[in-house]
Amino acid sequence: MLTLLRTVGLRAFSMASETYMSGTHSAAFVTCPNEQVAKDLARGIVEKKLAACVNIVPKITSVYEWQGKIQEDSEVLLMIKTRSSKVASLAEYVRSNHPYEVAEVISLPIEQGNPPYLKWLGDVVPE
Repeated sequence: MLTLLRTVGLRAFSMASETYMSGTHSAAFVTCPNEQVAKDLARGIVEKKLAACVNIVPKITSVYEWQGKIQEDSEVLLMIKTRSSKVASLAEYVRSNHPYEVAEVISLPIEQGNPPYLKWLGDVVPE
């Protein structure tokens, strides 16, 4: 309930002052095993209005521990721009459509940005 009140209050203040409220939008990150999986996920995310834009960053190297062993893999990174209120739905979509047993879905609030871009993001992704 507190989260809902905070969101509504921040949105009302933002609309009244015509300024961006820090944290209204988020940047989320998802790693994929290859470019085809990345493109399929990105298209589905944008089509379902879970994000306004998904950048596909090819050829990253990930070093991580999995099942007690250090792993090193080539992956593709999705940089996803969305409303903070959509992150849970975004994570559910990724979990349901990603081939990894444990898909990475993390997000950070957007503190500042180009006002016209942030307005566009808000216009494209419904609340």
